[in-house]
Amino acid sequence: MDTYLNLSLEAFSSFKQTSPNDKAAFLEEMANQIDAARDQLIPTASKESNLPQGRITGELGRTLGQIRLFAQLVKEGSWVEATIDHADPNRSPLPKPDIRRMLRPLGPVLVFGASNFPLAFSTAGGDTVSALASGCPVIYKAHPAHPETSRIVSEAIKVAIRKSNLPKGVFQHVEGGIETGQELANHPKIQAIAFTGSFRGGKALFDTAAQRDNPIPVYAEMGSINPIFTFETKLNNNLKELAAAYVGSLTLGVGQFCTNPGLIFIPEKLSQTFGDAVLDNLKEVSAAPMLHEGIGKAYYEMLKSLESADEIQWVQKADAEDIKLGSPAFVKIKGSDWLKDEAFQEEIFGPYGMMVTYRDREELQKLTQVLKGQLTCTVWGEDNELESSRNLIREIEEKCGRILFKGVPTGVEVGFAMQHGGPFPSTTDSRSTSVGVHAIKRFARPVAFQDMPGSLLPAELAEGNPMGIWRTVDGNWQK
Repeated sequence: MDTYLNLSLEAFSSFKQTSPNDKAAFLEEMANQIDAARDQLIPTASKESNLPQGRITGELGRTLGQIRLFAQLVKEGSWVEATIDHADPNRSPLPKPDIRRMLRPLGPVLVFGASNFPLAFSTAGGDTVSALASGCPVIYKAHPAHPETSRIVSEAIKVAIRKSNLPKGVFQHVEGGIETGQELANHPKIQAIAFTGSFRGGKALFDTAAQRDNPIPVYAEMGSINPIFTFETKLNNNLKELAAAYVGSLTLGVGQFCTNPGLIFIPEKLSQTFGDAVLDNLKEVSAAPMLHEGIGKAYYEMLKSLESADEIQWVQKADAEDIKLGSPAFVKIKGSDWLKDEAFQEEIFGPYGMMVTYRDREELQKLTQVLKGQLTCTVWGEDNELESSRNLIREIEEKCGRILFKGVPTGVEVGFAMQHGGPFPSTTDSRSTSVGVHAIKRFARPVAFQDMPGSLLPAELAEGNPMGIWRTVDGNWQK
């Protein structure tokens, strides 16, 4: 691994000094090269992931879009949070020094690919592109579920590096198993880790990084059951439509999105009607291939482990004849029983949902208080119900990174305001996001320059603002 890391560290010394315009041009070229490979990339990714070509085509569009979004961000330049406090030599009793602060890249970053998004969360996905945008070289650990897809994208990135006259160590593609990943995570030259996957995998990396001689940040997205909270009037007025929307979100991508709503809280008096409506919709959903056989096997093993739970009522059982196919399952449990066992909060990765019934708003508050950290929470209520539930909504806010009041949680908009990260155990750092422009800040650290000669200052902090970026100068936000 020393060969990879030496190249990466060597590349960092020059890549971190690359101008924003040149870095943006590299990202644009990277998007262009990946786009040029689409005729080979789409069928390969579809074959390896069991995802339809239409889904892969859409995911490719998202991948290219987020690369170009970061190119735009880098070119504009204000993301570095440039802050200037001018000197005041006449201040009493002590002179005030000149202090200037901005975000600077961390160094070589280790990125792990995800199984469920062979493009958008993998080789040139959000973790890789946000690290590169910050000025950090990337060592990418390919996911074994789609190796050829990863190789195609990797070659496209390498072409972009050559055409942009950047060091080849800016991006390196590594294949291997768990041992390879752990060895890389332990290497002293790695300065941060990004991971999307299981709780067990993410927590193992987090523990490894914490035990190093030089502990480093791990940004691990590890799973979420994304609860939906429903209020009586809203549900009663739109029950059939909401049941259909729920099932569509639950089974989207064979339940293999990180935002599938595996948990829904339903008023007890409407639970039978809602359960029947869900069942009607589930009957229209056919079993479909899962990403790979290992995920299918784990899905059915988790479902089997629930069969001994007397508290659970099965609304629909999964057809487990072929573990390569994800068959939907849906269960019902009383809120008082759900509170008894934390195991009912564990993510079952696949098209599985649990309906928890509650008697009144007081019981729903208790259920919310014990809820673990989530990527998303969704609230379905009429305006008057939301107004009368301010305290509950504030409680829900503490449990997630994104709270929705319309629609379903599947689908994550890539933009400026998105937050895709939540309290533990959904992620290892609730202050960060893996989607949207703020993802870049995971791979940067603040550095303050005190009384530095003007000729040595980074352009972002120079007098006269030669880059024309937004900065905080003596407490005022200005351009």
